[in-house]
Amino acid sequence: MAERVHPATGDFVWLASQSPRRRQLLAQIGVRHELLVADASEDAEALEAERHGEAPEDYVRRVTLAKLAAAQHRLEARGLPRAPILCADTTVVLGRAILGKPRDAVEAAAILARLSARTHRVLSAVAVGDGRRRRSALSVSRVRFARLDPGWIARYVASGEPFGKAGAYAIQGVIAAHVERIEGSYSGIMGLPLYETAQLLAKAGVRMPQGL
Repeated sequence: MAERVHPATGDFVWLASQSPRRRQLLAQIGVRHELLVADASEDAEALEAERHGEAPEDYVRRVTLAKLAAAQHRLEARGLPRAPILCADTTVVLGRAILGKPRDAVEAAAILARLSARTHRVLSAVAVGDGRRRRSALSVSRVRFARLDPGWIARYVASGEPFGKAGAYAIQGVIAAHVERIEGSYSGIMGLPLYETAQLLAKAGVRMPQGL
């Protein structure tokens, strides 16, 4: 997608993410943004590769900062106007196991079966770079699902909703009817913790809407 630009510094941020949910959440708090996403020459998926023995918290922080570094290089290479860059990464964790985006229907069903009737953590890291420094924060939330019937799991996977989502689900989707309890940040579970994001953007000099 071609980037549009706003000339005034502090008037917008670059969002280095293709997630429509993150765009929706930024719009919710009134932050103007434009996309700064990888093109075919970049291996964006490689940034999310796990390292043996890495703690989930370290993983999500590392991936987010790697995304930010790649986006800053992208900005310079394309000769785009300077503005703060926002990156984020979200992962679902059961114990120490990272449950990423399912590769196929079989893996999606297996992930959901593991989450059934259990409490898992959702880790969402966010980072902002303003040209002078990089700032980051981590949001940790807990979600408990009721028992997910195998037949329901099969229908949910067939709907296509689990694909492209960490943990094979979207908290804002139909699976919400099976969520017994949430502790933490709902927006963080969606993919962008808004409290932490707003704090980081303010420190980077982004003008927040009046009253925020």
